Amino acid sequence: MIECSVKDGRIHIEAKAIPIGEDLCVIISGGDKPHIGCVTASVPRLSLSDPNVTSATTSVINYTGHKDDEVARYVSHKLSSILGKNVVVTCGIHIDSITIEEIKKIETLTEELTQILLNELS
Repeated sequence: MIECSVKDGRIHIEAKAIPIGEDLCVIISGGDKPHIGCVTASVPRLSLSDPNVTSATTSVINYTGHKDDEVARYVSHKLSSILGKNVVVTCGIHIDSITIEEIKKIETLTEELTQILLNELS
């Protein structure tokens, strides 16, 4: 299992990546009330626009009222495309009274967290 985290101000996001055979399960949580807000499943495939590039098809199950699908989809799709593995991500980040600026920080931190995971898994 690989564990990593990123932080900026009061935004703290953790990830745990668990290899399951050739597949990968990732748990992303953080904030004031970690939870399960979204689950994604990505399957690598050849790009529809360029058969020399690997992409992925990503399915999303989002719990009503949650906004975790943006993070989960990004991480799942990116890891599956680059690693060529089936990837499942569960994500739940809740920050009380979050601001627009903090939402943008989560986007940046998600990219950073994904790169850390890729470095550890490659």
